[in-house]
Amino acid sequence: MLGKRQNEMLKIIVEEYIKTAKPVGSKSICDNLNCSSATVRNEMAYLEDIGYLEKTHTSSGRVPSELGYRYYVDNLMKPKELTGEEVLTLQTILSNQSLELSDAITKSMEIISELTNYTSLVLGSSISDNRLKKVEVVPISDNSVIAIIITDKGHIENKTIAINENISVEEIRKMVELINNLLVGTLIDEVNKKLEFEIKPIIGKYIKQQEAIYNMFYNAFNEMTSKKDNYHFSGKTNFLKAPEFDSADKVRSIVDKLEDKEVISSIEETGSGINVYIGDESKIDSDVTIIKTKYVVDGEEGTIAIIGPKRMKYDKVIGMLEYIKGEIEK
Repeated sequence: MLGKRQNEMLKIIVEEYIKTAKPVGSKSICDNLNCSSATVRNEMAYLEDIGYLEKTHTSSGRVPSELGYRYYVDNLMKPKELTGEEVLTLQTILSNQSLELSDAITKSMEIISELTNYTSLVLGSSISDNRLKKVEVVPISDNSVIAIIITDKGHIENKTIAINENISVEEIRKMVELINNLLVGTLIDEVNKKLEFEIKPIIGKYIKQQEAIYNMFYNAFNEMTSKKDNYHFSGKTNFLKAPEFDSADKVRSIVDKLEDKEVISSIEETGSGINVYIGDESKIDSDVTIIKTKYVVDGEEGTIAIIGPKRMKYDKVIGMLEYIKGEIEK
């Protein structure tokens, strides 16, 4: 741990650099701490020696190192409370009863992306390892029903299905009974294979309109499994606004990684709380930070994340993610 004055100095340097993107010299620190320039230079040299600060080639000032940012986040920073206007904006979205929760989370993260000028990501949990628990069907009119597919991990998929006049709801219920008797416990990715090889050959014994009803459920499961890459980015090109990303090649490299499904799936958070991955820890770029957290709603998990420059407003972003997580898990 650093001494009190060293803590104050590192905090000033990190927050000044976050604000200006310019190396911090001894004069601004002298003004803040009311001590001699010789003292400041000695302390800055010490912070550089232990790896918390770095010199740049173009200035006599210092910038925080990856280790310096880590020490700042773990020991010096306090999450910033949202302004009344920010709370009101997010509450308008999160309390909108006409929105599905997943849509409310996505829209909230879009707003945070706009407020911070960083990239936001909502990453739903993969359903590949979910198993079928139950299928239900609810008639909503003479020519449509809602098929409800429930997995063992709490994922619920609702699919509105149009039916023609030749198909009775009773026939559809027979199909649901077959599925629940024969396919419960099957991995979601394998349901359609079993539909084809285990149910299709026998369906004609129970159901008159077998082809139409079979296709109805086959398509519903197919649509569900195609959603397993369940993620939404906002502000993916916000990196262009940060001065440290003035190289087109660097920006292209980062954006390419954010389009790589393996990289995206690796962002999924498994730990608790708000977690900060700085520089190389982000596994995207040495100048990138990811701040992310896992949320759990009705047994279903997901990840919300903010991705931006290492020179990120950590206090603001962590405060916002804490607020969103708290609201959606109420």
